[in-house]
Amino acid sequence: MRVAALSDFLLQRIDRSCGKPVNRQLYQVIREAILTHVMPVGLQLPSSRDLARELSIARNTVTYAYEQLMAEGYLETRAGAGTFVADTVPDQIPEVAASNSLRPMQAGSLGLSERGAQLVKHAGAYKFQWGAFMPGVPDVTAFPNKVWSRLQNKYWRRSRSELLTYGHGGGHAPLREAIAEYLRVARSVNCSAEQVIVTSGIHQSIDLASKLLADVGDRAWVEDPCYWGTRNVLTSLNLKPVPIAVDAEGISPRNSDLRHPPRFIFVTPSHQYPLGQVMSLSRRRMLLEYADMHNVWIMEDDYDSEFRYASRPLASLQGMDTHDRVLYFGSFSKTLFPGLRVGFVVVPLALADAFATGLSDLYRCGQLFTQAVLADFMVEGHFASHIRRMRVLYAERQQLLREAISRNFGDALAISGDDAGLHLALLLPERCDDAAVCRQAQEQGIIVRPLSGYYMKPSRAKPGLILGYACVPSEMVGPTFDRLAGIIRRHL
Repeated sequence: MRVAALSDFLLQRIDRSCGKPVNRQLYQVIREAILTHVMPVGLQLPSSRDLARELSIARNTVTYAYEQLMAEGYLETRAGAGTFVADTVPDQIPEVAASNSLRPMQAGSLGLSERGAQLVKHAGAYKFQWGAFMPGVPDVTAFPNKVWSRLQNKYWRRSRSELLTYGHGGGHAPLREAIAEYLRVARSVNCSAEQVIVTSGIHQSIDLASKLLADVGDRAWVEDPCYWGTRNVLTSLNLKPVPIAVDAEGISPRNSDLRHPPRFIFVTPSHQYPLGQVMSLSRRRMLLEYADMHNVWIMEDDYDSEFRYASRPLASLQGMDTHDRVLYFGSFSKTLFPGLRVGFVVVPLALADAFATGLSDLYRCGQLFTQAVLADFMVEGHFASHIRRMRVLYAERQQLLREAISRNFGDALAISGDDAGLHLALLLPERCDDAAVCRQAQEQGIIVRPLSGYYMKPSRAKPGLILGYACVPSEMVGPTFDRLAGIIRRHL
């Protein structure tokens, strides 16, 4: 390739009107030509002065491209000879024995593993995370930003470097102490600060516990219906979720289930998700005794227990455990705001060191700065005050939603789970297509989730709508549901 031919080649591929710097374009064109063997190994390139003259550009532009290509190994200089295309072509591509070769890519699979393909196929996260009636989202506009900013600025002024590096152990010690104190008083959890492991939320808590306490193929009972995130995390770790039916007293394993003890039992005893039942005392005692007898770990997800409207918050299942078989999961996503990404898991004391080590080693945790601010937020009483205010606000919005349902449907449609939480379930008649209702609602800017999608066993699935009311302005609850009611009627 002579200098003139190279110049023509480059001129055809450089666009001076596209807004991209010419030096960057020149670098990319030469690099691509080398990778595709258009410019062969050993080809001598013209000097930067000659090429700049041929292309009618500044010499510095060519110099930049040459220097970048030399730094990355595409070009090399030879003393007294000039600049050449470096020999970076591998001598031989190692062959792989047929028995060890990779599986052929399935058409349309994007190269995902079977596990990855299943995760994407059954993904539960919505692209919409705010608005009526998105379940599980608090009213973030009511968060006391000024208080948080004041606490945060205090730490910025101190400039404590230890809060800006990686975290080691179970999290920021003052936050662990504040969480332990809160749980002892508000949730009757038996724990010390050492037992509190601070994570980035429920998903990471489940991931950490599963990796430390289970092996590939182990079985985990999950409520049916249940939170989609639990089963997806378990499946991604090659554990086997086993759907167990839920009745009025909570998770209800059959005798055939009890004969095959799982490794884990995942439950939401204080407010079953998504139906809202409260697990009875007899069922709680049965699970605890069964777990002790068969060395089963009970995973208690206490995701929104702070918000009870008809009675005081119920005591935790962990507080009844006398055999150290319960791990207690919590999060600040519902009580403060989801973007905070701070959760925790309370583990038996014998597991505390292992969990702290596992957390540090697997995830290289940080967020110590945020954890320090949150610790002060709790210690100074702002957290408890915020919970009290939000409990009043959410109770008002739930009542407005109940009134809107009654106004539109009377007693024709049953409501489940209205004693607590940030959502309720509106049950629909059999054979009603709740997924179709949700799709049509979304077209009108209303977010609802189909109850049937929370079931693992299709034969158990019941139609309904999960209606979150926490993030809906009070004056919009009634009018928005009236619009949704028009869509529902078309499917009854």
